[in-house]
Amino acid sequence: QVQLVESGGGLVQAGGSLRLSCAVSGRIFSEHAMGWFRQAPGAEREFVATIMWSSGITYYADSVKGRFTISRDNAKNTVFLEMNSLDSEDTAVYYCAAKRYGSSRYRDDYNYWGQGTQVTVSS
Repeated sequence: QVQLVESGGGLVQAGGSLRLSCAVSGRIFSEHAMGWFRQAPGAEREFVATIMWSSGITYYADSVKGRFTISRDNAKNTVFLEMNSLDSEDTAVYYCAAKRYGSSRYRDDYNYWGQGTQVTVSS
């Protein structure tokens, strides 16, 4: 079992930055991949970024590439999402997720989810 707890969300002005954290506990293996997804009101939950726990290889959604950075601190069992140049379209609940055996941008491939943290960008 893997437990995930997100933090760091809040209200920020357009153009600003936020850093989300995901505290990971439980049985994490080197082949695990960690992902960030987001869900805006009335929308489907969508892929944001993913990182391999061991190698650190990352993938991003086109909508955040160049603005968001996913990283992890293996020693602290924490995954981060650094978000810059935020705009109103980034407003959503952001979820941390985990899966075994390779990264994926598909929501249904992830087995473990956090409770989410709200990010609101004011224009």
